[in-house]
Amino acid sequence: MLPAYLESTAPGGGRRPARARFGSDASVLSLDGQWRFHLAPSVAAAPAGMAAPDFDDSAWGLLPVPSSWPMHGHGRPAYTNVRYPFPVDPPHVPTENPTGDHRLAFELPADWPAGAAVLRLDGVDSCFVAWLNGHELGWGTGSRLPTEFDVGPLLRAGRNVLAVRVHQWSAASYLEDQDMWWLPGIFRQVALLARPAGAVDDIFVHADYDRRSGIGTLRIETDVPALVNSAELGVSGQPTGEPLPVGPVRPWSAEQPTLYDVTVTAGGERIALRVGFRTVAVVDGQLTVNGVPVLLRGVNRHEFHPELGRVVPAETMRTDLLLMKRHNINAVRTSHYPPTPAFLDLCDELGLWVVDECDLETHGFEPLGWRRNPSDDPQWGEAYLDRMRRMVERDKNHPSVIVWSLGNEAGIGVNHGLMADWTRSRDPGRPIHYEGDHECRYVDLYSRMYASHAEVDAIGRRAEPPLPDATLDARRRAMPFILCEYAHAMGNGPGGLSEYQELFERYPRCQGGFVWEWLDHGVRQRTPDGREYFAYGGDFGEPLHDGNFVIDGLVRPDRTPSPGLVELAAVFAPVGVDATPTGLRITNRYAVSDLSHLAFGWTIEVDGQPVAGGDLVVPPLGPGEAVDLPLSAAVTPAAMSGAVAGECWLTVRVVLAESQPWAAAGHEVAWGQVPLGEVTSSPQVAVPAPPARSRLSAGRRDQSTAARVRAGLLRIGAGHFDPSDGTLVGLGDVAFGSGPRLDVWRAPIDNDRFGAHADGGTPMEPLWRAIGLDRMSHRVLDVAPEADRLTVRTRVAPAATDLALLVSYAWTSSGAGLRLALDVLPEGEWPGPLPRLGVRLAVPAELDRVRWFGRGPGEAYVDSMRAARVGRFTATVDELQTPYVFPQENGHRIDTRWLRMTSSTGAGLRITGRPTFGFTARRWSSSELDRARHTHDLAAGTEVVVNLDLAQRGLGSGSCGPGVLPQHELPVAPASFQIELTALPATTAEPGEQPD
Repeated sequence: MLPAYLESTAPGGGRRPARARFGSDASVLSLDGQWRFHLAPSVAAAPAGMAAPDFDDSAWGLLPVPSSWPMHGHGRPAYTNVRYPFPVDPPHVPTENPTGDHRLAFELPADWPAGAAVLRLDGVDSCFVAWLNGHELGWGTGSRLPTEFDVGPLLRAGRNVLAVRVHQWSAASYLEDQDMWWLPGIFRQVALLARPAGAVDDIFVHADYDRRSGIGTLRIETDVPALVNSAELGVSGQPTGEPLPVGPVRPWSAEQPTLYDVTVTAGGERIALRVGFRTVAVVDGQLTVNGVPVLLRGVNRHEFHPELGRVVPAETMRTDLLLMKRHNINAVRTSHYPPTPAFLDLCDELGLWVVDECDLETHGFEPLGWRRNPSDDPQWGEAYLDRMRRMVERDKNHPSVIVWSLGNEAGIGVNHGLMADWTRSRDPGRPIHYEGDHECRYVDLYSRMYASHAEVDAIGRRAEPPLPDATLDARRRAMPFILCEYAHAMGNGPGGLSEYQELFERYPRCQGGFVWEWLDHGVRQRTPDGREYFAYGGDFGEPLHDGNFVIDGLVRPDRTPSPGLVELAAVFAPVGVDATPTGLRITNRYAVSDLSHLAFGWTIEVDGQPVAGGDLVVPPLGPGEAVDLPLSAAVTPAAMSGAVAGECWLTVRVVLAESQPWAAAGHEVAWGQVPLGEVTSSPQVAVPAPPARSRLSAGRRDQSTAARVRAGLLRIGAGHFDPSDGTLVGLGDVAFGSGPRLDVWRAPIDNDRFGAHADGGTPMEPLWRAIGLDRMSHRVLDVAPEADRLTVRTRVAPAATDLALLVSYAWTSSGAGLRLALDVLPEGEWPGPLPRLGVRLAVPAELDRVRWFGRGPGEAYVDSMRAARVGRFTATVDELQTPYVFPQENGHRIDTRWLRMTSSTGAGLRITGRPTFGFTARRWSSSELDRARHTHDLAAGTEVVVNLDLAQRGLGSGSCGPGVLPQHELPVAPASFQIELTALPATTAEPGEQPD
């Protein structure tokens, strides 16, 4: 027989009322540490009598608290996105219900004050019952919310025993289906709090700001009379309860997070508060803070650690927030539950706008047509209201929290109305969000997930399709619009960020949104031979799982930024640097700050080599202001005597002039580039011809084909070809493992695997595999050598179809190298776009030093290249790779003018675009990358596989959001592509560089 509380729709019993979390000088005893632990497979198998103080737990093991017990070898993690991993029969739960018993014997300090005390558990997943010294305290649900019990009369001098029984499944599990690992345990702090007689039990800080006068209004509500003091605000001994004008004050904002120290004293207890003055309101259809519309450059953030699960140490939280600030992120949605309280303290301190989301999601009912969804079932009403109440009461004093969210993907129903009504009555100073309320009955903000660019454009113009109810339609159309989720950052991506941001900046109604999501939720693992990798759904033998859909973040599990985060930083840049017909335009995109805290520097490069530089004087523009600056004589090509010939680019970097709490002086917050044309006054530096000692000597030019075939090879200039199929096998001293030939396949990215065609149709990977793009055959039609020219025609086609690409390779000598003109003509009716179009070749593994002039330094694709600047860059082949947790296409560098691949001696290969190309270079093929499921599946071979692309299809966001925009597709169409390959002898250097 199951305990009644396990299948009760009530939120708990025996608990104290919800209240604010605050720090004071009253005694606190942390109960974190090593607890005795026993895991049973079911409630029936759990040991009887374990709550008794004299229960013998000596045979039990130890488990740290806080912890998620599967991360410590007790059971296994399990991941599902939408589907419940148990039968959907609310409020019933499986009989096989892992039950973890926790026991802690602790000594009450000798100086612990007599009187009232509170036991607080900040987070227990998913349901628990607690005992102190054998007395049952009560039970609780709401995993990501605090539960408190009055325990003063039960405490004893000396030894005390706290016992907590935790069940993985309960009726509350139906409310916590939040696209994450299922990880039971006591995963947040446990503490004992002394409560002095007459002290404040709850406190509500109202700190409004008047933009016109600069005056703040401080009103602090307490449940007992108390006194307010603040030296910074000039307040001394003021009673709580009444509005108190102070200032002028500096308001709190995400850009300037000014906090004032305030104390509240009552009953011998001194409460320390950090107060930020700000007023949030929806005015004229815009979300404003302190009277100023805000543009949310946000991310969604789950709480996860690759080794500890739901337990996130304070230093990791700070790392997360510093990374966000350094990448121009200004907002966080706490998807899909209130975060660890310390996280909001950090948001107050460092400055981020926060949408605080209730611990609520019932997504698993959607595949069932929302049948029996608790959201519209009154018997669950108190559970819904309790979760909202506990979040609001806990977090109400944080200035960073500007919006309350009713939860996520829980359908819509009367219980959302209960939550909204209570919240408005308790805290009318913050608007309410809930994306699932499509008609906006209960909310103050119109929110959507993964709306396409076209939909956002229509909403920005207030031209979205009308609602049937004219009153609701008018109400919604007057609301600000926020994308609570967009740009799904799964694997390689997202693409299309720039186009979204352009819409946000064009339409005042569109106030930004939150990229999904911050972090890959990979679990750190090691192979038997010690190689590290990160596990995802299915790696722990789960019978039901959603694979690597939990690997969808902007940072890897170890908090290494992905190229997607670097791209996002460039898109979110708070300062615009753009070209004008006569110079530069500098735009301030901050909401509050002027530009006085920034420094501007310029550099001119020719062919990627710096030739001039200096400081740029920019006035301290106010928010939204812009200035046009002419190019002075100091930054023109005419001022650069002795510069090498080549493309000339002006780069402006915008950096912090002084250190901030989140970054040191010199940190780059924005940059921009302006092309200045070609520098042609200096002579071109010729690439040396191969030396006479070359083992593939150039020899003298022969006009007859027969004379040019030696040792079974066909010679064209410095190149050597297989006469049977026209494949290039060598160039100078460089031998090719396979010569350049057409390649249209890439290891599918997650957005290809799950994504949709631009018209919303078929996902790309199944379509490509059905066509056979991963298994193309090459049939030689003709090999036609001439004097200094070789033309090879092939038909490239997959089996079982009449589709084909007719390919012509035209090779001509260019002295020390070869020029290739590639022409592609499609045959047949192709049903979709190509993944890539270019050539693939293989070079010796020792050619692993890479230098290029083009966009870099990181990977870039046609719809994700804002972060890639034009310059000269170096890397090893290994450094070019992005080790996505689920291996896929990566490492592409776009708009390359020339590329060098050399050995340690400097010998190797130079490839020049006519005009540009994209490249990847790997120690494994695309097929090997395609077959890999984890990074440790990839093993270096004896060659480096190089792709030289005319184009690749964009990335899009199709794993959960819109596919690739039409302008970034790669349709099957006639195409031409030209490159030049030159063999490099040892110690060859580019103009302006020292030899390797």
